[in-house]
Amino acid sequence: MKTSLSNTKPRRILAIDVGGTNVKLLMSGQKEPVKIPSGPSMTAAKMVRAVKKATRSWKYDCISMGYPGPVINGHPLREPHNLGGGWMGFNFRKAFSHPIKIINDASMQALGSYKGGRMLFLGLGTGLGSAMISNGFLEPMELAHLSYKHGKTYEDYLGLRALEKLGKKKWRRQVFKITEKLKAALEADYVVLGGGNATKLKKLPPGARLGHNENAFLGGFRLWSQPDQ
Repeated sequence: MKTSLSNTKPRRILAIDVGGTNVKLLMSGQKEPVKIPSGPSMTAAKMVRAVKKATRSWKYDCISMGYPGPVINGHPLREPHNLGGGWMGFNFRKAFSHPIKIINDASMQALGSYKGGRMLFLGLGTGLGSAMISNGFLEPMELAHLSYKHGKTYEDYLGLRALEKLGKKKWRRQVFKITEKLKAALEADYVVLGGGNATKLKKLPPGARLGHNENAFLGGFRLWSQPDQ
């Protein structure tokens, strides 16, 4: 999927950030997101029911949803690791009775973090999210499971399990090494480090800046100003 940053008429947009701990909601014009606890029992159908209940008094025109897994042509490619099932093949547009755009959660946060040029986004969370935006065009990426070294992947060195296994000091060292490696390989002008564990960094690698989870909502709002390619 490609999108480009351009401006069209404003819409009232509901942004949904689906996570393994919480589903977070924010509508354009609001300031404070609403959190709905998720977890292994949160199926796609339960998520829709919970969101509709939490937003029953809200008036919105369309929906953006960040999904914790790969998305192809606006549909989840596989079931999420930390949630219940039923996401693949689910008709979200029919269930919500609203137009909806679905992208990977890292891509949505990347859209909200973008400030021009060639940006690489790395989401340091339970796993490793990634996306690239080049001169306004979004390219979702799946760097997490590429081989890094010793038969292990980038996610094996940067995900939550790596943080717990290596400890903060060694994990931070790997964040520096891998960030510099990927920035050079992809010829990025800068890197944004987002996700919940990015706040555990004492210093940032050269050419990197810290992202914010709230940028996922901004990305969701920006998504509806993108013409489909």
